[in-house]
Amino acid sequence: MKEQLLQISEELKQRLWEMSDYIHDHPELGNQEFEAVNTLTSFLKEHNFSVEVGVAGLETAFTAVYDSKKPGLSVAYLCEYDALPDLGHGCGHNMIGVMSAGAGVLLSKIIGEVGGKVYVFGTPAEETNGAKVTMAEAGLFNEMDAVMMVHPDGYTTESGTSLAMEALQFDYTGRPSHAAASPENGINALNAVIQLFNGIDALRQHVKSDVRMHGIITNGGVAANIVPEHATAQFYIRAATKEYLAVVKEKVLNIAQGAALITGTTVEISNYELSYDDLKTNQVLSNAFNENLRQLGITDIHPAKKETGSVDIGNISNICPTIHPYIGIGDCKIVGHSQQMVDATVTSLAHERLVIAALALAYTGYDVLSESIKLK
Repeated sequence: MKEQLLQISEELKQRLWEMSDYIHDHPELGNQEFEAVNTLTSFLKEHNFSVEVGVAGLETAFTAVYDSKKPGLSVAYLCEYDALPDLGHGCGHNMIGVMSAGAGVLLSKIIGEVGGKVYVFGTPAEETNGAKVTMAEAGLFNEMDAVMMVHPDGYTTESGTSLAMEALQFDYTGRPSHAAASPENGINALNAVIQLFNGIDALRQHVKSDVRMHGIITNGGVAANIVPEHATAQFYIRAATKEYLAVVKEKVLNIAQGAALITGTTVEISNYELSYDDLKTNQVLSNAFNENLRQLGITDIHPAKKETGSVDIGNISNICPTIHPYIGIGDCKIVGHSQQMVDATVTSLAHERLVIAALALAYTGYDVLSESIKLK
């Protein structure tokens, strides 16, 4: 059956390359990816997928499904397609969307032999708003038996972990006054923000080594001769698990309240971005994907990355078996969010690896649907 998929990929590969290059040449920011969505959904419709655009209240999110009309499991592939401002596809999302759509179409050609459904989800704004979080909260992945995507990188790397993350904003309010003539009448909101930073810095030595806490001051006052009435700080708080992140978050919130108390200010605390869960790789699914890569000639597979940030697919991985591996398109280190990555995704090697990754995803999907591997 996998040999049949390989033959079908030969018929599709030129179209896959063209779609990836088109999305590359027409970069769109998060939640504005109309050309990319049209490119991918048109391809899926041509291959008899039922497509719904605008799911979960997101204009450029979509769900595409091919139903074998036979009982079985459900496999899902995730498309990303947003670009970076002033840079374009410096994270390779032009390839990600096409690899997943290609894998879905490939698997649909043989799904009648094993039964079940294949889904392709369009997940916009990975670089900003993390639409996968919203889509997960809407229940779109609750019935999935496996969820997969592949990211381009310099080297081929196993699916690993990511840090859970909270994006916290602290808005302090004091009382303005002339900083020289009547400072005693003022309550300094900037002092509260400074105490917040000092408190978080002191906390660093009392948390686990995987914790990351980094912030900026977005508002520190309006003039040096006015006691700042308002001051705002934004922080990313990260930890290896969402459970330990909750512990750290509580400590940070206590620091924020303490900073307000000692300065006489008030504080409002909010999330300025969506919160991400840690990525939990399903090792059985990951091993199957790696073995399928080897069958396709990719044998130099690096261990999972140790230094990671946070990704919105983490929320999905806490719902159902998930992998997020990397396919090498340079056989050397490629810096993400760089012109180097922009250029690397449209080379002949990138085209070759795009097809291999789509095939490995489809092979692994077949392994799931045929129940040759057991994920739960």
